[in-house]
Amino acid sequence: MNWSVPGAAHGLVGQTPAIANLRRLIGKAARHRLPVLLLGESGTGKEVVARAIHEANPRGRFVPIDCGSLVGTLMESELFGHVKGSFSGAQTSKKGLVEMADGGTAFFDEIGDLPLEMQVKLLRLIQEREFRAVGALQWCPVDLRIIAATHRDLKAEIGRGRFREDLYFRLNVFPVRLPPLRDRKADIPMLIDHFLETARAAGLPWFDPGSSMLARLTSYDWPGNVRELKNAIERMAAMHSEDPSSLDAALPSALMNQSRSTALERFSRAVAAESSLAMEDAPGCEFVMRPKSPVFTISESEKNAIERALEAANGARGEAARLLGMGRTTLYRKMKEYGLD
Repeated sequence: MNWSVPGAAHGLVGQTPAIANLRRLIGKAARHRLPVLLLGESGTGKEVVARAIHEANPRGRFVPIDCGSLVGTLMESELFGHVKGSFSGAQTSKKGLVEMADGGTAFFDEIGDLPLEMQVKLLRLIQEREFRAVGALQWCPVDLRIIAATHRDLKAEIGRGRFREDLYFRLNVFPVRLPPLRDRKADIPMLIDHFLETARAAGLPWFDPGSSMLARLTSYDWPGNVRELKNAIERMAAMHSEDPSSLDAALPSALMNQSRSTALERFSRAVAAESSLAMEDAPGCEFVMRPKSPVFTISESEKNAIERALEAANGARGEAARLLGMGRTTLYRKMKEYGLD
């Protein structure tokens, strides 16, 4: 279903220069049938890009092949098929994924996980444009575009003896590197809107994250990239349907810890600024010796920060929330959690 999200050309949501360049490369890759190698961290959308390349100049089927799942004795049969009676249990002939992609695109996802013995067979497929099913005597010609993707450093894998150098050079004809989400944070608000709409299409409620939550989501580095952000928004939508005040519980724990640390730092700066003003107003006061701070747990530090913020705000919870850089609902929940209400 097309939600007509602005800036979502080629299925990519965003308007940063990094995404504009990625769209340009997709257009270039779609004009030919040369092998394409997609490089980037997990969760950056490599399959989205692979499908975009295929659909920009559609021919035949798009067949995804998860190289990480090709294990055991049947991996060759999964890739290239088999003929009847070729092994125990082969009661009928079966087409493999490569033959299914004939005339179209075969997408080898996580190519770095492909076992060495299968890398040899893939190399012949690329070089000779032919394959042989398990148990067959004839080589079958095939016409397909090959797109491979990996989050691994294939050059390092070659050095460790886990990836064939000749296969790397055959795949690395048209390399495309996908940017991590932390390098295009300006796209995060647009991605959030997109994921809220797709969540609503799946029956989850739409909600307004608000400026405070949006700032927190944008400040986080998202090590799991777009996939992690999508999962977080879907969890938030699901939890919002049960309890609108429980959005924090749906956030990644690393983001929660980062938000707490940021809030403590912001409050410390505010208190330091107020103390500085107080010293300037104090006649004859040249300096104040501050005691060394003891080591607190995050929860203790957070409780202490809330208490000090409430004191500085003369009990005004709205002002305390502003000092701490958190929403009022979050402050009320934490006050209840720490017995401060």
